[in-house]
Amino acid sequence: MSSALTAPPAAARKLPRAVYVYEFAVRAWHWMTALAITVLSVTGYFIAQPPNSLSGEASDHFFNGFVRTAHFTAGYVLAIGFLFRVYWLFVGNSHSKEIFFVPLWRPSFLKGLFHELKYYALLKSVPPKHVGHNPLARTVMFFFFVLGTTFLGISGFGLYSEGCAAGSWQQRLFGWTISFAGSSMTLRTWHHLAMYYVLMFVMAHLYLVLREDMMGRTSMSSTMVSGWRMFRDDAPVDEEH
Repeated sequence: MSSALTAPPAAARKLPRAVYVYEFAVRAWHWMTALAITVLSVTGYFIAQPPNSLSGEASDHFFNGFVRTAHFTAGYVLAIGFLFRVYWLFVGNSHSKEIFFVPLWRPSFLKGLFHELKYYALLKSVPPKHVGHNPLARTVMFFFFVLGTTFLGISGFGLYSEGCAAGSWQQRLFGWTISFAGSSMTLRTWHHLAMYYVLMFVMAHLYLVLREDMMGRTSMSSTMVSGWRMFRDDAPVDEEH
């Protein structure tokens, strides 16, 4: 009988203590996106809640102008980085596709998802062990980050198109969002709420990463720096979903 027929299944196969998971392009995009979201959140708050008027001549102050410039610049960085990330899911390794693909119709994926939920709800004492993103991380990143960032980008460029020249690509591609929302103020409100939606993901993401680093069986934050997933034991990984 051939070795291919007698090889152990993927769920039972042991892996080396270190596996290269995240390519440099994915890691660079991750940290660039984290910086862009930070700048967008801070400046977006000041745009929605501007500080009291400053005393003196208006020509001596440009605070709100700097805030808007930083917001628009970070918005372009986030949008260009996101488009690059979409491109990379077609040319990168298998792990680069995980956050864009959530097979909720697969029983094995749902089983892994509920296992993760029980672990983080303190109903399971032994954490699962995965090479790439686990089912819970993939689900949260798709519904909160991917969809949330897409909405932020579309609505943000829609608001930005108000100040662009007539016939500009911003107006042609995104000007319809204002009429679709009913008014620019309504669109601005939804855009602002979407920021908090993504920030909820950021807080959950930080919690899950730090908890896994301290209590789990695999490395997390260091993996997004070096690209290598480190395992703390020799037990086989959980079934890949």
